[in-house]
Amino acid sequence: MDKLQPARLALTPDGIPISAAGGPLPPAAYGNPALARHVFMGGNDLPGRWQDRDRFVVLATGFGLGLNFLSTWQAWRNDPLRCRRLHFVAIESHPFTVADLASAHAAWPEFAALARALQEHWPPLTPGIHRLHLDAGQVILTLVFGDTGTQLRALDAAADAFYLDDHPPGQPPEPWTPALCHTLARLAAPGATLACSNADEQLGAALRSAEFDTETHQGAAGQAPILTARFRSRRPNRHAPPAERRAIVIGAGIAGSTAAHALAGAGWRVTVFEQADAPATGASANLAGVLRPLPSADDNRLSRLTRAGYQATRALLEQLPAVRWDACGVLHLGREPVHEAQQRRAVEQLGWPPEVLQFIDRDEVSRRLGWPVDTGGWWFPNGGWVRPSSLCQAALAAFPERIVVRYGTAVERLNRVSAGWQALAADGTVIAEAPVLIMASGHAAPRFEQFAWLPQRAARGQVSHLPAGATPDLPHVVCKLGYAMPAIDSLRLIGATLQSGDQDTALRTIDHQENLARLNLSLPGFAQGVDPSTLSGRVGFRPMSPDRLPIVGQLPDPAATTPNARLHSLPRQPGLWCVQGYGARGIVWSALMADLLVSRLEGEPLPLENDLVDAVDPGRFLLAPRRRAIPSGDNA
Repeated sequence: MDKLQPARLALTPDGIPISAAGGPLPPAAYGNPALARHVFMGGNDLPGRWQDRDRFVVLATGFGLGLNFLSTWQAWRNDPLRCRRLHFVAIESHPFTVADLASAHAAWPEFAALARALQEHWPPLTPGIHRLHLDAGQVILTLVFGDTGTQLRALDAAADAFYLDDHPPGQPPEPWTPALCHTLARLAAPGATLACSNADEQLGAALRSAEFDTETHQGAAGQAPILTARFRSRRPNRHAPPAERRAIVIGAGIAGSTAAHALAGAGWRVTVFEQADAPATGASANLAGVLRPLPSADDNRLSRLTRAGYQATRALLEQLPAVRWDACGVLHLGREPVHEAQQRRAVEQLGWPPEVLQFIDRDEVSRRLGWPVDTGGWWFPNGGWVRPSSLCQAALAAFPERIVVRYGTAVERLNRVSAGWQALAADGTVIAEAPVLIMASGHAAPRFEQFAWLPQRAARGQVSHLPAGATPDLPHVVCKLGYAMPAIDSLRLIGATLQSGDQDTALRTIDHQENLARLNLSLPGFAQGVDPSTLSGRVGFRPMSPDRLPIVGQLPDPAATTPNARLHSLPRQPGLWCVQGYGARGIVWSALMADLLVSRLEGEPLPLENDLVDAVDPGRFLLAPRRRAIPSGDNA
């Protein structure tokens, strides 16, 4: 993925804010709310078309200063007959910084409150998809930063209305082509409409070739004619909302708790079953876990997924003030000079903003830590640690009217019935029934018949707890061969070991020795003299997938799968889903995967590009190896 080039704010001679980057860009996106209302809302018959609907999806091929979005959001707020949820998807090749947005928005006081909320949620300028949950989650802004043509092809959405720029943003000389308009058709919901401030005949012809009927209308006073269109295809709606919003979630660890929270936020009633007497007693029971992405110079799938997951978790933490966490910063040091050079190159090639990622040299690392180190490395200023149990508790408590948690209740079997799925106790008693069942039981999932084929394995990990006074202070999380954290409740967490297939639940002195050795290699002599036999700690079992990526999606039916099946044609088991395989990255994956799960259940725009959705689909393990090969570097 190419580096993102932010827009630069400039003013026209009459004081209208515009973008100074990427050449001449459509003025409707930057400086005229009246034009936005006339062309884009009026051209799509809004607000009338969203009234009394469950949801409505707008897709805009440009965002600029957000005036089209702010105008739409304001109209939705003011409409007593508005749809239940409004999705606004916008692709922007040259996004503004939040400082430029704030400066420009001052010119339109009518949007002051909404603009302030947008600025507060504005994401760091990194490529890919960013999800902003506004208005108590009933307005969802999906910002897609990158090349328009590329990102349109990567999206999964069913747009009810298109706000079309005069030309693909960032590509002024290139008109809308038939190929791009066919991409719009793929993204169109039945009966979708489109509006554009340019009534160019070449655009009209391209749209007609893609099954849009077009019309030309008079523009606003002093403006050129505008083009509107309606999608005429009668293909079935593949993104219909669910008929009933009820679900069973098995497991109250970080995967199940965040999934239940996301479902409840979308209006679902959820029953969570947890065999323990509290949430987060399995792999999610560590005192703290690390929150940071994992970059790569080629921005491979793991890099993109952990970046999106990191940002989604940060956003969720801001919504849940009861969660215990600390954005103390994370230092990820090079293992040796060659790896350190790779880290430096990755920072240069990615070009992420400094609030997300920096490279700092050995001397600067030593100064920040107050301890000598052998290598420099990555610095994540807004990374830190999170206590998983507090995240689980806050997520489950956020919607008490929609989430019921049944602790001390073991589900032994699953049974499919005409109305959905039943959860059965050991004696065969039906303890719950719902149209949708979501497996989130971590390493225990394969003991259920329907999930026994999943190639997920349990990996034993031991974390060591050092008394805070046994070592010098640490102001930041440090990762290298393992990790070490600042003191939390008078304990410093270091770790962690990883042994696949090892089922020993007892703490082992030899594993404490291994964790101490890794710490002393990362920070030379830091834990010198600490006796491993005196340490406490914790053993957990992580649910690991073969490719180290999550396993999230609707469960396929392996018995009905043919040898040469393709992912999207796999037969699926109706109503049976999973959020599994988080491994050691539950904190990074959880919020993003919960959003993906709910978006797929709801038929809403997805929070990830299509190739990343496919990369976590459980059906990937039923494909021939050549169809699921992992690019080099994804498992770094």
